[in-house]
Amino acid sequence: MTSLQHLLEGFSIVLTPLSLLYCFLGCLWGTIIGVLPGIGPMGGMALLLPLTFKLDPTSSIIMLAGIFYGAMYGGSTTSVLLNIPGEAASIVTCLDGYQMARSGRAGPALVVAAMGSFVGGTLSIMALMFFAPALAQVMLKVGPAEEFSLMVLALLVVAFVGSSNALKTIAMVILGLLIATVGMDPFTGHLRFTFGYLGFRQRLRLRSTGYRPLWAQRNSHEF
Repeated sequence: MTSLQHLLEGFSIVLTPLSLLYCFLGCLWGTIIGVLPGIGPMGGMALLLPLTFKLDPTSSIIMLAGIFYGAMYGGSTTSVLLNIPGEAASIVTCLDGYQMARSGRAGPALVVAAMGSFVGGTLSIMALMFFAPALAQVMLKVGPAEEFSLMVLALLVVAFVGSSNALKTIAMVILGLLIATVGMDPFTGHLRFTFGYLGFRQRLRLRSTGYRPLWAQRNSHEF
């Protein structure tokens, strides 16, 4: 009952003309940022962060949330039309969306991406509001062994679902794990596999390791 009261109170604050205006501006800017590869939601929020200094905290959070969700959706546009993900979460959209665009169904693909983003985001937020207290109690009991088991399960699911060739996918997963070990250890602070190059100290970023192979794959199909 308390969660429902908080939800109704939140709607009473959000569903005001000024809050809706800030949400619309945030979503518009986030969608533009999401279309641009390499910036991402965090970059878009950082670019407009100075504008929120003169706003009240509620309007600032609403605007930043709109930027985040707009950027998460905007990346699907270039994924569908150009096979270039606007941000990391849109990489999966390239698998089916771009194939639909090549078949002359770019419009339906964009509609499906928009509706999926809206429905999925709305349902996940509502579920989080109702189940967050119970999940917090469960997560307090999760230790290193449970985290390791979840990571292994996630990697196995990726290996056997992501491709028809499971062996090749497992090899790519292992390669990704090896690449992830490069950089500074977050617990001990020791440098691992940097070979004296300080540029590897901050680890290898997902943009540099994820976007370029997709770009090369796209060019290989075109030429």
